[in-house]
Amino acid sequence: MIIKNEIPLLEYDDTSPEVIAPDHDWTAAPLPEKCLFAFLGDVVHEYATQHNATVAQTLITVSHDIQVYVLHEEKENICLVQSPIGAAAAAQVLDTLVNCGCKKVIAVGSCGVLADLPENAFIVPTRALRAEGTSYHYLPASRYIDLDPEPIAVIEQTFKKHDLPFVTCTTWSTDGFFRETRDMVRYRLEEGCSVVEMECAALAACSRKRGAQFGQFLFTADSLANVHEYDARDFGTGSHQKALLLGLDILRAYDCTQA
Repeated sequence: MIIKNEIPLLEYDDTSPEVIAPDHDWTAAPLPEKCLFAFLGDVVHEYATQHNATVAQTLITVSHDIQVYVLHEEKENICLVQSPIGAAAAAQVLDTLVNCGCKKVIAVGSCGVLADLPENAFIVPTRALRAEGTSYHYLPASRYIDLDPEPIAVIEQTFKKHDLPFVTCTTWSTDGFFRETRDMVRYRLEEGCSVVEMECAALAACSRKRGAQFGQFLFTADSLANVHEYDARDFGTGSHQKALLLGLDILRAYDCTQA
């Protein structure tokens, strides 16, 4: 049944099947249960090459090809993918991965800060403000989506094991990178958002729709805390390698019951 609304984005079909299935052109064997979904640039490909990862499948898009790596570790295999930027593109890739076997997903990437937070600090979002559009195609409309408690717990336990400080937060997921206006930044901060990124809400919604568990951790990059003077800083590039290793360590410890 279609939930109808004057605003198309708020309309939702909760029953009829998709015309195109997420795994419609998948030809490889099923993927491992655990997946690190990374927004980390070249360190993903470098790590995969250095650790003799196999390429399970290449997802071909008009803009670029996406390598789906499988890391063959002593106890288990782990899927490793460098995600495209933006909610719609990232969710499309994740939807394919989940439908091909990934059921425990940890995402990692950078975020902008709305509050006065230093660069390269670690953040664990517990819920996301759905100001992007993609999540509304996976779940009925709501202001927030809460992230799954099991992966949040594993992320926090791993940070504590490494004596790494972190804070939990509500994140603002938005499509409009150049529409983070001064008043909107103030408004989001007032309602409890301390960081901003582009994908968390969509990835959480996609995972929930498809029956996967999803968690994410972020590292701080640029700053919008001073609305009169944007500070790009070093965009968190110093955290890329560390974040990838942390993400894999989190997945190794992630032994909760499959969703």
